[in-house]
Amino acid sequence: MRFEFASATRIVFGEGAVSTLPGLVRGFGARPLVVTGASDKRAAWLVSALSAEVLAVPGEPTVDLVRVGARHVREAGCDVVVSLGGGSAIDAGKAIASIATNGGEPLDFLEVVGKGRALEAAPLPFLAVPTTAGTGSEVTRNAVLASVEHGVKASLRSPTMLPKVALVDPELTYALPPSITAYTGLDALTQLIEPYVSERANPLTDALCVEGMDRAAAALRRAYHDGADRQARHDMALASLFGGLALANAGLGVVHGFAAPLGGSWHAPHGALCAALLPHGMAANIAALRARAPLHPSLQRYTTIARLLTGQKEATAEDGIEWVRALCAELGVPSLRTWQIAQADLPGVVEKAARASSMQANPLPLAREELLAVLLAAW
Repeated sequence: MRFEFASATRIVFGEGAVSTLPGLVRGFGARPLVVTGASDKRAAWLVSALSAEVLAVPGEPTVDLVRVGARHVREAGCDVVVSLGGGSAIDAGKAIASIATNGGEPLDFLEVVGKGRALEAAPLPFLAVPTTAGTGSEVTRNAVLASVEHGVKASLRSPTMLPKVALVDPELTYALPPSITAYTGLDALTQLIEPYVSERANPLTDALCVEGMDRAAAALRRAYHDGADRQARHDMALASLFGGLALANAGLGVVHGFAAPLGGSWHAPHGALCAALLPHGMAANIAALRARAPLHPSLQRYTTIARLLTGQKEATAEDGIEWVRALCAELGVPSLRTWQIAQADLPGVVEKAARASSMQANPLPLAREELLAVLLAAW
């Protein structure tokens, strides 16, 4: 067996840990850029404490936004970037810190639809502070950007993009509304399930996935129904962190393979797309494994997933699918058509998804008709 494991240089976890953030930022630079979500009010205390420049990310990050942000960093002489927000703010900050020192256009370095050039210069020091329990982007080596002209999302990726500090404070998630708790939480669950059955799974990511699924199975419903449940918020923050660590080192699969082209063409939250697709992606993989690779280790792993999620020692892989279906229904996950995705659009999505980087780690290749069946079931 041969594998590697990489993560943020330093991970700080705990309730109240965000109070240490100004001092951590000052350890890397004197002129920070603070990247926030759509509203910068939540970060006003940090901007004031650091006399920082600020950039709000109104939606999911785009190539154009990163281009503008990198130019702003250079013109303002910023020497450190810190993101305080959800996955969009973190991915935007990560990409801005990288393009600011490497010059050129973001598309010069973007996978799939860009030139895919390697970053040559080290990014500015980057610190990531998530305010949702979902993407795990605070510990990954890539930033997912939407290219509007190509109608797809793709990654800017490099080992040098790993944050210097990932600070995870569960208290920052206490005020999340139920819908965002649901979407981000199901994204976190997806990012524990897909790396666990990935072709690139390894013993370190396995341990993180098992622990994360165990926590999320008990905590996600509770956090959705009672946002003030401190233990549930704590466990979901850990599950999200573990999912980020796992996906960064073992890859993802069919669900995220679809989320890239869907999110690039329609204005739908990434987590909502993953949630709509998750039970159907699981079902397609399990059916394909039973039909074409019944001895594949991922088939037994789907049984383990089912037993972790249901808490039943005799659960089957199919029981895991039904548990996820029921959870999505309880948490009010909308179908794909809710986001104005037409049935006629689905074959084109299949073609784009087949080329997505996330699809390459799926436990086995799925045929075009199998991929289309996943979308139709989620539609």
